[in-house]
Amino acid sequence: MPEQTSNRLANETSPYLLQHADNPVDWYPWGPEALDKAKAEDKPILLSIGYSACHWCHVMAHESFEDPATAQVMNRLYVNIKVDREERPDLDKIYQTAHFMLSQRSGGWPLTMFLTPDQVPFFGGTYFPDAPRHGLPAFRDLLERIAGFYHERRDEIERQNASLQGALTGLFSPRGHDPLNSAVLDTVRSAIAQQFDERDGGFGTPPKFPHPSTLERLLRHHAQTHDERARYMACFTLEKMARGGLNDQLAGGFCRYSTDGQWMIPHFEKMLYDNGPLLALYAQAYAATGDAYFADVAGRTAAWAVQTMQSPEGGFYSALDADSEGEEGRYYVWQPEEVRKLVPEEVYPVFARVYGLDRGPNFEGRWHLHSFVTPEQLAKESGTDEATIEAMIEAARAPLLAARDKRVPPGLDDKILTSWNALMIRGLAVAARHLGRSEWVDAASRALDFIRAQLWRDGRLLATYKNGSARLSAYLDDHAYLLDALLELLQVRWRTEDLVFAREIAEILLAHFEDSEHGGFFFTADDHEALIQRPKTFADEAMPSGNGVAALALNRLGHLLGEPRYVEAAERTVRLATTLMDQAPMAHASLISAFEEQLYLPKLVILRGEAQRIETWRAELERDYAPRRLVFAIPADASDLPEALATKAPKGEAVAYVCTGTRCSAPVTDLDALLE
Repeated sequence: MPEQTSNRLANETSPYLLQHADNPVDWYPWGPEALDKAKAEDKPILLSIGYSACHWCHVMAHESFEDPATAQVMNRLYVNIKVDREERPDLDKIYQTAHFMLSQRSGGWPLTMFLTPDQVPFFGGTYFPDAPRHGLPAFRDLLERIAGFYHERRDEIERQNASLQGALTGLFSPRGHDPLNSAVLDTVRSAIAQQFDERDGGFGTPPKFPHPSTLERLLRHHAQTHDERARYMACFTLEKMARGGLNDQLAGGFCRYSTDGQWMIPHFEKMLYDNGPLLALYAQAYAATGDAYFADVAGRTAAWAVQTMQSPEGGFYSALDADSEGEEGRYYVWQPEEVRKLVPEEVYPVFARVYGLDRGPNFEGRWHLHSFVTPEQLAKESGTDEATIEAMIEAARAPLLAARDKRVPPGLDDKILTSWNALMIRGLAVAARHLGRSEWVDAASRALDFIRAQLWRDGRLLATYKNGSARLSAYLDDHAYLLDALLELLQVRWRTEDLVFAREIAEILLAHFEDSEHGGFFFTADDHEALIQRPKTFADEAMPSGNGVAALALNRLGHLLGEPRYVEAAERTVRLATTLMDQAPMAHASLISAFEEQLYLPKLVILRGEAQRIETWRAELERDYAPRRLVFAIPADASDLPEALATKAPKGEAVAYVCTGTRCSAPVTDLDALLE
């Protein structure tokens, strides 16, 4: 039998693509070679989109892509293209949307799409099994049928493609209506309340996702209106999530989503893009409530991110796989006797009671740690104080972590993505601001410096880095999230070069991404490769809306620098999306927060003076949660400041300038007066 040779994916850097480099399938990466081959040979394209931490991607790969007989059919009938959706979110957005339009069913991963040689999809699905199951056809049978359909019914496909193209164009080209008013802020709060799970927190039915943008919207609503119910819904959900199996109870860090309504059994992959926003959110919840538990969760999340996910170069890796040793969740689950042998004897009954080891197994005959009883509840039951219970739980963590560290770990996706790093930089900066942790500022600054050194080239941003190689033009999310992160980081450590970088990113957004005719920002730049559509999307998904974040950050930067072009671009974006926000407010929480800061302008507090003194003032101002207040502590010796900031000169040891819109207060030189 001839030795298996690698396919064209062997030359890629994506860990997901490299996982398929030794498949018998003749895979191509997305690019001219594959697309030209499909046209030259008049073959349909089989497009498979997934990512390295995806459990069902691994299942389909094992059942079909590693099977020589299936590969033979694929190679005979199709040009086969494999895409990492984390490297090419543009392709993922286009073809997930097309899948929904063709099937009227939500997509997911692996996404399996069949395209004409000119890249237009005519059939699609997600996971297909190797044999007929659950109402799904066997993948090999499907391959034969779809290829036959392509060659025998070309006219029908062409008519469908024309209709699909028109529908995609309409979907990616929303039209606004009359300007919004403040009623939409109450509308989104009511929509969230209708979906709220009173028993377990969160929204809707399983599977349950964290939805950080929705939860932050509730905290912001409370800060603006003092609506206690809004804060309760956010904080109740945050506590349920943190005490559940969604959160790694030993090392910190959140998994992707919960398969059940109780946040007990997650899909075990850990993604950087979830943990950055959740880190910020728990720190904000601490600032809004003073609840030390939220500070503890933020601390564990940050520790996990810095210790496990930050590379020696400074950038953050992308994800930990759901699987280890071929089993989903294997790395995280326990047997009670195993735990009993590892923890101090007097600790075990408490640990078992809290985490359910005294109950039946909750995951495939094993126990996944989920807090069934809080330390407060157990303290009341046992007549012990809560601090003692918490100390006993803490005493169990170290030996259990040491034992777990000896297991085969989940696979690490070690590519470094600009957008996901920006979300973590923002998370660390927000958490450092509210919790006073300078080491998190250091970690965030290292990641930012890595992006500037490795992913900023010739005045343009790149999207992905691995093994010394940066590639792929950056997308809207990369720029929007990075601009937002820069503004957050500047509030905990002033570096003028970071402000310069923020301005450069803002200029790229306006020059290369904005739709100057209608408003809003396209997902790809004007010099990006031509695809069947140029998406312009507004809804929050697993990550916040790039348009929403861009509108928020540009508005803030515009007011900080006195640059009306940025403010006007933000206003055009919100105006274009007014119909969407009215029709589906809960799906557009990020945009609604951007609108809120256009309706109620951000309050900028510029501190100037001796570095240590203005840092003390800044820390005092950050004791509460005021999401529309931005505090910049600029040392007296800071140089090369733009005019809008240079005119706010130092006076004595410390002075504050408080500005809203185009109006600034007289200089304030007394901290107590400033706090009032």
